[in-house]
Amino acid sequence: MKTTGQERYEYVRSSPRFFRLITASGVLFAAVVLAVAFYAPAPLQEPADAGAPPNPAKSAWFLLWIQEVVSHGTYLIYPCFLLGLLFLVLPWLPLGAPLQRASWLPREQWPVNLLTLAVFAALTALTLVAAFFRGPMWAFTYPF
Repeated sequence: MKTTGQERYEYVRSSPRFFRLITASGVLFAAVVLAVAFYAPAPLQEPADAGAPPNPAKSAWFLLWIQEVVSHGTYLIYPCFLLGLLFLVLPWLPLGAPLQRASWLPREQWPVNLLTLAVFAALTALTLVAAFFRGPMWAFTYPF
């Protein structure tokens, strides 16, 4: 079969206003992450000393959630890997009918939206617990 170079692609209808909103939200998100990284730098410490380890030894703020997960059991890293793999292949999974129009949180993809928001909330909660509620010997403490 010979192609003419003008294959037909199916597009989702949208408006320039939608893409301006996406661009603005992406820039705002990057600015917030950079501001947090500037005001809460990674807690780099002196070189490791096996004779006197810090207690508690905490990861950088952006990795605290995974440290909190593996503190409950080292095998809990595997569900994190599976979740990452799921998010990696999510664009190619057939979930519902194709969209007719671009929109925020479309009803046709409600399970994906709910999963994404739930994972974001869980990672935020785990990061806050590990950052503020963990003390010596990784025990729960009251930070205030």
